[in-house]
Amino acid sequence: MMAAARHASRPTLEDLASHAGVSRATASRVVNGSVKVTAEMREAVLRAIDDLGYVPNPAARSLVTQRSDSYALVLTESADRTFSDSTFFPTLVQGVSQELDAAGKELTLEVMNSRHSVERVRRRAAAGHVDGVVVASASGADPVIRTLAGTGVPVVTNGRPSGGRPVPYVDAANADGARLAVRRLVESGRQRVATIAGSPRSAGGVDRLAGYRVEVTGSGREPIVALGDFSRESGAAAMFQLLADAPDVDAVFVASDLMANGALQALRRSGRRVPDDVAVIGFDDTAAAWYAEPALTTVRQPIRDIGRTMARQVLRLAGGDTIEPSVVLETELVVRESA
Repeated sequence: MMAAARHASRPTLEDLASHAGVSRATASRVVNGSVKVTAEMREAVLRAIDDLGYVPNPAARSLVTQRSDSYALVLTESADRTFSDSTFFPTLVQGVSQELDAAGKELTLEVMNSRHSVERVRRRAAAGHVDGVVVASASGADPVIRTLAGTGVPVVTNGRPSGGRPVPYVDAANADGARLAVRRLVESGRQRVATIAGSPRSAGGVDRLAGYRVEVTGSGREPIVALGDFSRESGAAAMFQLLADAPDVDAVFVASDLMANGALQALRRSGRRVPDDVAVIGFDDTAAAWYAEPALTTVRQPIRDIGRTMARQVLRLAGGDTIEPSVVLETELVVRESA
């Protein structure tokens, strides 16, 4: 009766050790993944775990291992901006989540709505409540990245940070993708090939603009540039500006699908037919491209794979491994109706 009453509540590490016939220290080593136990003792403890339904106390385990088994995914854009594109950030989050879940790790999601949000995550990281941080950003977000990297916790970001403290990152081949898009436009006979570039605060935006310039000038054409900020509204405004400054423009490479949607809207309102009068190519291959009218030719970046790779990199860093400081994944051109 005494033993039954004892195990009616959650079994303790002492209960586990007693049931397995080993010392408490040996039971603790097995529970916390140490290799410093014999195969026979490990098997005895594992059988006892099954027999008792033992579940480690997370707080006690973290004291032993100095690990929380928890990782933070930080979205540095505002909530409105993060979810204005229903594909990019959700797909990135899905990739990170899948990889961490497969590793048995917990994921917490943080949206940086204010400087208080940054400070909250910094405190959690500095206190050891997370083993690593993955930063998802469209704009580089160097102040956030520098703040989190300063805690000493492993940090990996998507996209090359545009300056400051070096942090490992995973990115798409942005310049190469832009060149693929412009090459398509040039080879189809377009003469006045413009671009709507992304924010100059974003390394991805800078790289896509650089790729555009290389390919356009290499074809003997004059660069025609308007700036956006990756939002649909900025794409429309930039397209109207291009039509005012260069009314004979007959093609435009747009640095994101969301901005390309805005550009298509501006072209319709201006009476221009796509692709007959103006060909349009976007970048990302998100839902904004799939459901555009006409369907948008675009440069596909492997968003889910970027997320999974970021998670693998931060897991390796947290495990004490050395990783490459950057991983760049290939892009590809997806041809639809707009170009």
